Amino acid sequence: MHEVEARVELVLAGALGARQVVAWRRDVKGVASGWCRLGEPEQVLPAARALAGLGARLSMVSASLVPAAPNATGREVAYHFDLDGTTLTLTLELPLQGARVPSLTPVYRNADWQEREFRELYDIEVLGHPNPGRLFVDRSLEPALFERLIPYSTFINGASGEKLWRQVQAAQQENPS
Repeated sequence: MHEVEARVELVLAGALGARQVVAWRRDVKGVASGWCRLGEPEQVLPAARALAGLGARLSMVSASLVPAAPNATGREVAYHFDLDGTTLTLTLELPLQGARVPSLTPVYRNADWQEREFRELYDIEVLGHPNPGRLFVDRSLEPALFERLIPYSTFINGASGEKLWRQVQAAQQENPS
């Protein structure tokens, strides 16, 4: 194990009170990537604080359905960190209904829009967020509207064009104008 990897595991264990399993891989050029699944949403904020203490940068936060729609059993949020070229992804599995995570904005200001985005698109409540308003979707529309129409996870994978078109055509046949 290399120095960065050992430091990550040490600070995560200290922050969370127990050793965390981090699966490390190296590509052909020696670049390390680590993945760690957290057991509880409450663990993400202390883990983020510990990683910030190492100088980690929060590079992205992403949410998705688990497994991919249409038979989703839950939601997943992945927090992607960079530590001088070494990447670490912390993941959380959340229920479809009543999903809640603490905001990372007290530690990483750049989490603001990403948390608001997954709140809006996936109806995941972000506890302690300083500006929980919607980014794009009108407030009069129900939460996670896109999940009902076409799962965002499918949409961003480029598989949505034909599927969305079929849904539009079916809706037109059901409700001809």
